[in-house]
Amino acid sequence: MPSPPASNEIVVAGLSNREFLERYARAGCIGLAGGATLVDLAIRRAERHLDDDNQASLWSHAFVFQGVRADGHHWVIESDLEIHRKHIRLGVQENRFSKYFDEEHQRNLAVLDFGLTEAQVAQVLREALDLVANRERYSLREVFGALRGLRHGEMRGRENPLAREKSLFCSAFVRHLFLRAGLDLAPGIADKHTTPEDIFRTSIPHTRYVLRRDEPKEKIGLRARLRQRIKAPMERLKARRSRAG
Repeated sequence: MPSPPASNEIVVAGLSNREFLERYARAGCIGLAGGATLVDLAIRRAERHLDDDNQASLWSHAFVFQGVRADGHHWVIESDLEIHRKHIRLGVQENRFSKYFDEEHQRNLAVLDFGLTEAQVAQVLREALDLVANRERYSLREVFGALRGLRHGEMRGRENPLAREKSLFCSAFVRHLFLRAGLDLAPGIADKHTTPEDIFRTSIPHTRYVLRRDEPKEKIGLRARLRQRIKAPMERLKARRSRAG
């Protein structure tokens, strides 16, 4: 089905990721990102089953803006897999929103503003911080269950067959937070089948600001990009061998 219209959609051009986020993000808003890694592209391609024209989604990740903290930086709360050298964080976590400034890796961004009251923002952030403190996990198997549900639409109204306790992947985490504030972003869909595209298509009135570099109708050439990732180092190896010879 086509994406329902937001109360107001503003498509932005000519801004860097940093400029876009600094202009539109505020506490209690939802952030969406469309990445360019192979995992991101696989998620975006899987979401094509939600589109009448079978086109890939712009979105592969969802998170919530926390606001500016004492360090002067704007922070987000999200359920994600973070790898820094040998250190791995898998689950609900807090990060500066500067992690989304890289246009090469974060091709598309959106900020969804539902005009929450101060009490609703406090409820969303309080629940999010509780999940951080309780070390809620990010479950890859739940992601696979949700992606399988996209191919078999009748499954999406039922519990994710790969669901685990104390686990929430990114968009299920955001859905959970907003349910606590009295807003169901995707009625009729089980919480652990919620995708970033479902959140983007929510029919709840809101204003959404969209910065995109991939066109909505652009095909995600996942296999071609994978071949290129393999081909490039092989060509460099051949070149070194040729020079050595």
